[in-house]
Amino acid sequence: MGTENLTFVADFILAGLSSHRKTQMFLFLVILLVYLLSLVGNLMTILLVRTNSHLHTPMYFFLMHLSGLEICYVTTTLPQMLAHLLSGNGSISFTRCMFQVYIFQSLAGAECFLLGAMAYDRYLAICHPLVYTIAMDTCRQWQLASASWFGGFLLALINVLCTLHFPFCGPNHLNHFFCELPMLLKLACADTLVLEAILFGTAGLAILGPLIVILTSYGLILSSVLQMTSTSGRHKAFSTCASHLAVVTLYYGTTCFMYLIPRARTVPDRDKKIAVLYAVVTPLLNPIIYTLRNKDIHKAVVKMLERKSFE
Repeated sequence: MGTENLTFVADFILAGLSSHRKTQMFLFLVILLVYLLSLVGNLMTILLVRTNSHLHTPMYFFLMHLSGLEICYVTTTLPQMLAHLLSGNGSISFTRCMFQVYIFQSLAGAECFLLGAMAYDRYLAICHPLVYTIAMDTCRQWQLASASWFGGFLLALINVLCTLHFPFCGPNHLNHFFCELPMLLKLACADTLVLEAILFGTAGLAILGPLIVILTSYGLILSSVLQMTSTSGRHKAFSTCASHLAVVTLYYGTTCFMYLIPRARTVPDRDKKIAVLYAVVTPLLNPIIYTLRNKDIHKAVVKMLERKSFE
């Protein structure tokens, strides 16, 4: 497709979650609270891991990366969403929209890969404890974390570069609360079958690849745990993995629905309702899920509070 046909649309109009002014103001307060709690929760997790030496383990190393990723994740969409709710104007320029698509998809892909790395880490820790320290040394931790970030940004770059080869000549009304590629493709003025196939392929790599690793890892973990004779050891293993499985179920369930399962066009608002779960709710729940039943985190919080009280 020629460069003269790249785009005719200067900006897009985001429909948002509601067109009613009172509802918009209520949503503004709710989203603002969620955004602040997400920032505080994930920043607190990073601070606890950084300042407590007994949390300097591979599991918390990956958890710290996940928290940092979630901070970037919500900052990509929620501040703009808050501005649109406050002003009642959902306009966004074409350039900003494509930039948001790229950053959001990059972070979403990185999170998928990172959750896979975390499952592999739990597999080594529980099924091969004798070689765990050597197999998951500092170098290996950084390799897995770096590969997760790089993989997410690379796949997103492929999607965005392919999208820029399609014209957007109108309409420019996007029934969503942020720019997301599956919704954006509906506005293209050309046949997007090839691009949809590319998107499905990259989504398959980012979602199904790590998901296979996760399911395989936890299948082996379950088999190993059931063979344990120690009740306390079995309980500790299940407790350690339960939080990760909860995050995986929520995140992968919603992203698979958006990117891998064909959606009914007769339900116009269903896509953005699903997007609320992984774009707004999950970043808030992650620090809660990982810390609610985590005794190591509890001890770190108590230790930090005692230190502050002493000072």
